[in-house]
Amino acid sequence: MKKRKFRKYHEELIESLKKPAEAAAYLTAALEENDQEVFLLALRDVAEAYGGMGKLSQKTKLNRESLYKMLSKKGNPAFYSLETLLKALGLKFTIQAFPSVRFSVP
Repeated sequence: MKKRKFRKYHEELIESLKKPAEAAAYLTAALEENDQEVFLLALRDVAEAYGGMGKLSQKTKLNRESLYKMLSKKGNPAFYSLETLLKALGLKFTIQAFPSVRFSVP
């Protein structure tokens, strides 16, 4: 019975991640966990929603096996590869300042 609930949840998650704003929020939340493995898992989910590694491989010109390795639990993707993958998904990195942090200028 649990597998059915998980499968339904996963299917609904993948369907929601087809919306760029949902995918961006999902990846942002994963980044906030400060755990590379969590972020890579979230990125795999977004890649699945996009159409899978084969489709991303064609769009990014990155080898499909390299994409699988890059997004594995032990993956350690280069910034360029992540940037290329995000661009293919219609997403990009952004930097935000913490609201309460100020630089002290001498």
